[in-house]
Amino acid sequence: MLFLAQSDTTVGFLSQEPTPINRAKGRNATQKILQTITSFVDIQGRVPKSHRKGVRRAQKTTFVLPNGYAFRRVDANSLHGRWLRDVGPLYSSSANPTQGAFDSDFAYAKADCVVTDARGLFEGKASRMVRLGKHKTKRLR
Repeated sequence: MLFLAQSDTTVGFLSQEPTPINRAKGRNATQKILQTITSFVDIQGRVPKSHRKGVRRAQKTTFVLPNGYAFRRVDANSLHGRWLRDVGPLYSSSANPTQGAFDSDFAYAKADCVVTDARGLFEGKASRMVRLGKHKTKRLR
């Protein structure tokens, strides 16, 4: 099932598996995709100890762990977070073709289910992306 929904940052495709998102966007089926979570219990890996406080406090930031797993924690009390609490962690990517701009016709055509809330659907600023090393961080986006 491929959802089209307004995330905490921008309109995106969400799914319980990464394959439908990669297929819809027309990219390599093995490309890794970030996972949106509402609780740190859902992280698949360990955040290096030197970065834990910063990860807990960050907002609208995607973190890539040393094992390659990428996640973004969404505030559980936000509109998107309340939905995620009900359905569980979901893989997420922007709702546009690979290397392309947002096109609502493309997004609606590819989605199996459209989830809207009071905000509607709009293209917002993408999240900041940071790779966490054992002691250093590197900003990717």
